[in-house]
Amino acid sequence: MHADFYMKKYPILFVLVITLFSCSEYQKLLKSDDAELKYARAIEYFEKGDYMRANTLFDEVTAYYRGTERSETLLNYVARSYMGQKDYFTASEYYKAYVRTYPKSKYVQESKYMIGYCYYLDSPDARLDQTSTKNAIDALQEFVDIYPENEHVAEANRLIDEMKDKLAYKEYMNARLYYNLGNYLGNNYLSAVIAAQNALKNYPSTKYREDLSMIILESKYQQAVQSIQERLMERYMETIDEYYSFINEFPDGKHRRQADRIFRESKKIVKD
Repeated sequence: MHADFYMKKYPILFVLVITLFSCSEYQKLLKSDDAELKYARAIEYFEKGDYMRANTLFDEVTAYYRGTERSETLLNYVARSYMGQKDYFTASEYYKAYVRTYPKSKYVQESKYMIGYCYYLDSPDARLDQTSTKNAIDALQEFVDIYPENEHVAEANRLIDEMKDKLAYKEYMNARLYYNLGNYLGNNYLSAVIAAQNALKNYPSTKYREDLSMIILESKYQQAVQSIQERLMERYMETIDEYYSFINEFPDGKHRRQADRIFRESKKIVKD
């Protein structure tokens, strides 16, 4: 009977047979001393998306091709194989090794971009450590500065802005945490103001600019509300000044209603 008949009648068995055959072939490759065959099969595995097997075979022939023209292409394939496995940290290390080893080669611009892109992909949630995020910004900015005409520049700039927004959001969460702590074990409202102001200074174009500015206004208002009598008027006046700065920049912002309420309450105290 035709093979298609068995494939339709026993699909699971057919897949199992193919898998076992593939594994057997791969095991023979690993035991082979034929570097050319391993290299060719590694590329085939890579193109099929089987990056783990491809990577293993590439690693096995690396020493054989060291110092040859193929070594450059091989190192690039290894980096891309780790990318395919979503091991972005290891991929970035191989791309960096490529740049160090072949600083004037045909893949160097692509590799410089990929270093930053790997860090970008490895960047975690804003609540976690942001070392990878900062590394991404530095690497991508270096790429843009060195190769301003490269086709990836526009995307690199977009990724830089995205990473800066993530850092700004982390600062916003810190400022909001200080605000929520209030006067617990100290004047956390002042800490909220400082954290938000530093974020605005470091990331002036962030999409969280209005939220950070609102934290400053709210914190100054709470300092006034909970102030000692000697500093009461001073702090309410600071709140009013902050309100004018806020509405001047965000006249139709999402926090306008809350800002107006703070202003009315503050104005009432100052008048009285």
